[in-house]
Amino acid sequence: MNAVPVSVVIVSRGRPEMLARCLIGVSQLDHPAFEIVVVACPAGCAAVRGRQDAAYIRLLPFDRADISTARNIGIAHAAGEVLAFLDDDAVPEPTWLAHLCAPFETSGVAAAGGYVRGRNGIDFQWRGRIVTPALEDTDLPVSGSAPAILRPEGEAAVKLQGTNMAWRRSALVALGGFDPAFRFYLDDTDLDLRRHAAGLAVAIAPLAQVHHGFAPSARRRADRTPTDLTEIGASTAVFLRKHCPENRRQAARDRLREEQLARLLRAERRGRLGKEDRQRLIAGYDVGIAAGSTRQVEAGDGPGAPLAAFRPYPGRPGAARRVLSGRVWNRRRLRAEAARLAAAGHIVSLYRFSMTALYHRVCFRPEGYWEQTGGLWGRSDRDEPLFRAARLASRVRAECARVTEVRDNPRDR
Repeated sequence: MNAVPVSVVIVSRGRPEMLARCLIGVSQLDHPAFEIVVVACPAGCAAVRGRQDAAYIRLLPFDRADISTARNIGIAHAAGEVLAFLDDDAVPEPTWLAHLCAPFETSGVAAAGGYVRGRNGIDFQWRGRIVTPALEDTDLPVSGSAPAILRPEGEAAVKLQGTNMAWRRSALVALGGFDPAFRFYLDDTDLDLRRHAAGLAVAIAPLAQVHHGFAPSARRRADRTPTDLTEIGASTAVFLRKHCPENRRQAARDRLREEQLARLLRAERRGRLGKEDRQRLIAGYDVGIAAGSTRQVEAGDGPGAPLAAFRPYPGRPGAARRVLSGRVWNRRRLRAEAARLAAAGHIVSLYRFSMTALYHRVCFRPEGYWEQTGGLWGRSDRDEPLFRAARLASRVRAECARVTEVRDNPRDR
């Protein structure tokens, strides 16, 4: 597997517990040459400083709700040939970097993105998509597990997800980094359109996978119900000004507002919002549109050489994989053993099944191991039958096989 030096850049604000969990996952990456760069608010900085591995982490204080500027600060101090970006509410599979960086062995590949699993740890929240200058996005079919290298064609750009993407540092700097006009939302999509216009190739790496739970923030609740749409409106207006032809701009703006309103109405019907909330939120969106229509648009500072030397993080290259399994009533013993093995440097997967047909869930525990729960006869992949006859040993083997390409040691395959 590729051993290109990589900087993992994580921006965090107001979510120190999530950042701590994210860093536990990153600390278990099976890659021989990476560093960790964290740009964080005071609470996030405190969480990093309290870790035993704090000396290995480059910590950059920043306390403003401006993800583009925060990422540009990370870029300026990141010394890897490739810069990988991860959200603080995401956790990577152990082989994430190995798969995400493999496409950079091909000359001309400027960026790469992977797949994102959602709340239940099994369904995909994000795979491949393309986006037009009018912010119309559609699925991009990618078959198989090998990386797909895509060259620019037409007006639609390959769209990467900010919580699971990597850029060749030289290409990202040449494009000027992130545009600070995008304080939140569309910051990565703006880069996608600029990359596309520059004629640079991009890769989709299906096996580069992270788990993303959509943690609550100042702009959304834990169930993803919005609490503020102002910056979404502002970023939308900035994006259309930069990329959408003027004769298509108003139609795009009207369509996107209707999409936001429909989203709010759905939340209202489900009882997550009241009528007054809906009215307040759409009014905030309109305020943001007006602000974004006059906001200064610029690329980032585009730093040249990194401001710091590469600071390698030990990680867990070649770490032994351990699998534990059992019934729900053995939960306490199994979890204690999983935590012990994880603390000893193993990458651990724990499977706990009940005598039911309950759907399965996967999560990364704060103690540093992966845990899959559900019914012995229930679904894991959601396109499977509702009920599948199985014994414990055979079901564990099947679930291990399902994740082997993203969790097991690639040197063993």
